[in-house]
Amino acid sequence: MTTMPLEKRIVFLTGKGGVGKSTVAAALGLVATRRGKRTIVCEVAQQERMSSVFHTEGVGYHETEIADDLYAFSIDPQRALEEYLQLQIKIKPIYDLMFKNRIFTYFAAATPGLRELVTIGKVWELAQLDRRVKRGAKYDLVIVDAPATGHGIGILRTPKTFSDIARVGPIKRQADAIYDFITDSDLTSVCAVAWPEEMPVNETLDLRRNLHEELGLDLDRVFMNGLYPELFSDDEAATVRERLEHDEAANGAGSVVLRAALRAALSEHRRATAQREQLQRLRAESGEDVVELPFLFRAQVDMEAVAELADVIEDRV
Repeated sequence: MTTMPLEKRIVFLTGKGGVGKSTVAAALGLVATRRGKRTIVCEVAQQERMSSVFHTEGVGYHETEIADDLYAFSIDPQRALEEYLQLQIKIKPIYDLMFKNRIFTYFAAATPGLRELVTIGKVWELAQLDRRVKRGAKYDLVIVDAPATGHGIGILRTPKTFSDIARVGPIKRQADAIYDFITDSDLTSVCAVAWPEEMPVNETLDLRRNLHEELGLDLDRVFMNGLYPELFSDDEAATVRERLEHDEAANGAGSVVLRAALRAALSEHRRATAQREQLQRLRAESGEDVVELPFLFRAQVDMEAVAELADVIEDRV
């Protein structure tokens, strides 16, 4: 029996940029708290999207409670690197000497993949029941609003890359521990968010294949976000089209407002139909049982909108 994503220690959520990953991450966090799990949602690259959703001040590099038992954290790679070195060096004068050294600072900034390594390392640290950070709270679940699809796989692969380069020593041991954790399907879940258009669906299919080939992992869930409701059947749409053609042939005898409404109805039907075609393509080519999420007709995504999505996905995760 497949383990549900929220029963694991970490959930990585990735997908093409602009598909609503942050909103889905917030909804997953809300579902987890409903199940009594102390949960933290991590954002990478200091996105601060959780702050706007939950109407809080900037979260920053602080474990900030944004709802009951739901926390947010924005990972700053520079702060994560400093924290890691403090834990390793432990002698403050030596640590201060390193960070005031321009050569070291330049080396750290120029090292390929270092930002990704300390980012994924911080995610791993948050998921530990015995945390290394003093007075660090313990969480039942860590949800990661990960980078867009290509970078999402890259950040998961980074510990293995550093382990292969280091070969021996503390960096290798740390990288191996992180890699073993995030590639353990009993501990870590990877989920994708798609949008019902051709390019996001293509990227989701590529993600599924690359994730399996490069990391030996499968997608636990795919969320198809932003689906328009099917307001008209094909037969009803045909009737609307006939009425519109009749009114247009009557040289403007019908109401201008009526014709505009008929055109809007047909446009809505075409869009909903095209979206369902992409949904079916994703299901057919991925073999996944895709979770359907509705388009939220709101001026902005707020806590009420997140709760609405949480209600939809609650039984599927």
